[in-house]
Amino acid sequence: MKLTYQLEKKEKAQFLHIQGDLIGDDVGPKLVEIVTNAVNDKVKNFVIDLKEVRYISSSGIGVLITMLTKMRNSGGEVYLTSPSEHVKKLLIITKLNNIFTVFDTLDEAKEKVC
Repeated sequence: MKLTYQLEKKEKAQFLHIQGDLIGDDVGPKLVEIVTNAVNDKVKNFVIDLKEVRYISSSGIGVLITMLTKMRNSGGEVYLTSPSEHVKKLLIITKLNNIFTVFDTLDEAKEKVC
């Protein structure tokens, strides 16, 4: 399933809502560019909503890590929210749940981050 996304800008954070499979294809560099633009705009909190993501490949994991690295290098943070059970298991297996702050719901992320 092809990946699509919407960007939502709030006062204290940007939210990236992703739908589809995060496989690091041609959309991967666009997602990294969105974070680069956020860094340039002095955004410190970047939330990635995974509610509609059903699969993440190893390349997709690389995209997430690249996004996190860019934000942390500028003093910011990337948060993940609403992962499906399948994506949650992947985050645990890869130990990315120890690297990213993961919220169960988008509302929880908005409450803590905004």
